[in-house]
Amino acid sequence: MELREIEEQENDVVLPKKKKTKMKQRKDRKREERKEKLKEEETEELLQDPLEAFGGDIMLMILQNLKARSVALTLLVFRAWNGVASSGTLWTPKCEELWLGKAHIPRSAVVQGLPKLAAYSLSGTDGKRTRIMKEDLCDHVWEFHFNKVVPEYWLNLDPYWNGTSPLMHRYFDEDGSQTEDPGDEVWGGPECCYSIVTSVVGEGKIREHYVRINRCWPHMLVSRKDWSWEMSNILYCYSSVPDGHRVGGTGPLLLCV
Repeated sequence: MELREIEEQENDVVLPKKKKTKMKQRKDRKREERKEKLKEEETEELLQDPLEAFGGDIMLMILQNLKARSVALTLLVFRAWNGVASSGTLWTPKCEELWLGKAHIPRSAVVQGLPKLAAYSLSGTDGKRTRIMKEDLCDHVWEFHFNKVVPEYWLNLDPYWNGTSPLMHRYFDEDGSQTEDPGDEVWGGPECCYSIVTSVVGEGKIREHYVRINRCWPHMLVSRKDWSWEMSNILYCYSSVPDGHRVGGTGPLLLCV
């Protein structure tokens, strides 16, 4: 009798412990399931399209804080992103930022009705162009000065070196002639003319490109800085006068390389 009572007491002690262990396992399992579910929900939120999550207006505000190159890359993400990332509201201030302080604004980039994204792209491409065209020569006013290697007589006549008056200016005309400001003491006369020489080899690669004033003068090599033009040889130098404010832009209408 006593033995049976002892066994019953032992059973009474063990059974609750087993039940408690199972309950704990059940709770732990439910806790882990909740954690996994939360992780899945968080992952779904992270993978959600930001455009759908934030909407077009907020997405546009985010893109306005990115650099132009980063914005251009978002054009390739989704078709829906393309509509936001190509918005004129987004690219108008970026064009203004790009054009700020530039000597010349390309005519091809300010055509009426041209999307601002295209205007930005054309501006950047044209700004790297080193092939000068007749439109570039004729659209700008050019400052002219001699280089220091010329005889002292010519340096003394050049305001660039003696600082006595405004710099000399030159003008390229559509008929291939060149003119000057009234009273220019070093002007070469009405016989002055110019030509643009470009030699192309296979596959359209430019081998030589220069501008020549008259046939007997050394040809001038062409270079650019901040979208301005400079043409120079050992004797003299031409620099385009900045005119970024000019309505309608300058240079060729069609993009050339």
